[in-house]
Amino acid sequence: MRPLLIEQFGALDDVLSGLTDDEWDASTTLPGWTVKDIAAHLIGTESMLAGIDAPGVDRDVRSLPHVRNDIAAFNELWVESLRPVPGPEVLSRYREIVARRTDELSAMSQEDFEKESTTPVGPAPYGRFMRIRVFDCWLHELDICDALGRSGTEGGPRAELASTEIFGAVPFVVGKRGKAPEGARITIELSGPLARTIHLEVHGRATVVPELSQPATSTIAMDSSLFVRLAGGRLRAEDRLGDIVLHDDTEVGRRIVDNLAFTI
Repeated sequence: MRPLLIEQFGALDDVLSGLTDDEWDASTTLPGWTVKDIAAHLIGTESMLAGIDAPGVDRDVRSLPHVRNDIAAFNELWVESLRPVPGPEVLSRYREIVARRTDELSAMSQEDFEKESTTPVGPAPYGRFMRIRVFDCWLHELDICDALGRSGTEGGPRAELASTEIFGAVPFVVGKRGKAPEGARITIELSGPLARTIHLEVHGRATVVPELSQPATSTIAMDSSLFVRLAGGRLRAEDRLGDIVLHDDTEVGRRIVDNLAFTI
């Protein structure tokens, strides 16, 4: 996990290197954020992990329409503080904090990674937090590439590790958000770079199973790249129904794909 996080830092550096002013200011699918704002957010999170206090800003960030919770308000402090800073300087600051974090991570022992830590998902080992960092950084790599019309890292080891956060949330999405009924048997077929088949059955709660006990009551099929962006709240299913195939109980299937977003 540690080498993949450090590799992900480098992948983001590659994407951000050599951008024009217009590219730094390009809008992304994240409300209120440009490419530069995403870079500022990445700087902020790694700075927090390095023990650096968030900057003070004159603006009330909670008044911004895209700031809806405490975590978003914290993130916005770094974004707001770096908005006047030119893109190339933001990249320099990104490189500085990544170099510091890489040294810190490299010096940590396995025991350090196993220590209890405060994470976005509650108390968990520090290593769990770093897996979330791989996910967050990878998803933001895709955000930046989508904004610039480039190809990001859709598959491979980093994507596989990062996407465990998405696939681990599928039972919650199907059962709680998608409200799959008792006895439902769901199959999700993903093609593309993160191709896989996910079977779930609902008996009190939705659970991933190796095989369904009976034929599926609802089947959902799409490309994994679309699935990732729906799960990350970057796209809405209603805008991409032509790329999603639903079979059998399509009402349940539609409810699930309409509620795939699980990120904070």
